[in-house]
Amino acid sequence: MPATTVVVVTWRGAAHLGDCLDGLAAQTRPHRILVVDNAADVDTRRILAEHPSAPDVLRLERNTGYAGGIAAALDDVDTEFVAWLNDDAVPSPSWLADLEAAAGPATAAVTSRLLRPDGTVQSTGVELTADGHGRDLAEPAATSPGATPAPFTPSPAPFGFCGGAALVRTRALRDVGGVPAEFFCYYEDTDTSWRLRLAGWDVAAAATDVHHRHGASTRPGSAAFHRWNERNRLLMLLRCAPAGVALRELARFTVLTAVLPLRTLAARRRPGVRPGPAVPDAANFDPRLRLRVLADVTRRTPWTRRTRRDITRRSTVGRGSLWRHWTGG
Repeated sequence: MPATTVVVVTWRGAAHLGDCLDGLAAQTRPHRILVVDNAADVDTRRILAEHPSAPDVLRLERNTGYAGGIAAALDDVDTEFVAWLNDDAVPSPSWLADLEAAAGPATAAVTSRLLRPDGTVQSTGVELTADGHGRDLAEPAATSPGATPAPFTPSPAPFGFCGGAALVRTRALRDVGGVPAEFFCYYEDTDTSWRLRLAGWDVAAAATDVHHRHGASTRPGSAAFHRWNERNRLLMLLRCAPAGVALRELARFTVLTAVLPLRTLAARRRPGVRPGPAVPDAANFDPRLRLRVLADVTRRTPWTRRTRRDITRRSTVGRGSLWRHWTGG
């Protein structure tokens, strides 16, 4: 029996899903492939039916996002590990073997090195910033198209794993409450890493590469992208961070949301002068988007309170000590 079930979540990913499955078919380690097909279309069904890797398929009637797909798949996993893999990612042949080799007895998750199509490094894991953001760590790599990336020497353990390509210990994941399906997409990996660390587990990085077409299914920089990011960061903090940190960041977000229209109005009153750096031209500084984020967070207050209590019950490490260790705050 293989040690790992590789879960690939797709949503109308026919343009790149075949390459992902080709990469899995070339793995040097035995494994099971489980594809979660969100709101399947004809082209995706055809690729899954015809691909020689013959993956198992879990079809969901609606698009539940990446987080929802991983959460739905967890009930169908009976292997020691579950690997998360984006449908626009192509792992190197030794990827799974490298991840499994790096998973020591105290390690709950192992992150990969994700490379963009031009060879630059997208992520070697996730760090936790002093204002509660999960930010991709990256190391220097070849920058010319087609160039061979520099040898990867894993840096000291990251705070968290990047969910685009990672290995997670199934028992540990279930013990900390699984995957937050409510996130839909983005920050489900940092939230999961936080809960694993609160439960006393480690997160490691492995010397293995995955080529990633970042944003093939979503559009980074779009309004939806920013809404999910801003909402899920706040939900993660309300679930996992020390109470003072979570309330501070929620207050900051709320105050800036209220102030932004005033800054924009003041800038418009100066003829011929566009709003300056105080009002960046980005979707996450749109007051209307930010109000929707606050409405989303407010509606989920009962859920965040309930899950925060549950996370506390499962924790063996104090929220404050973990926060200070990883952010210095």
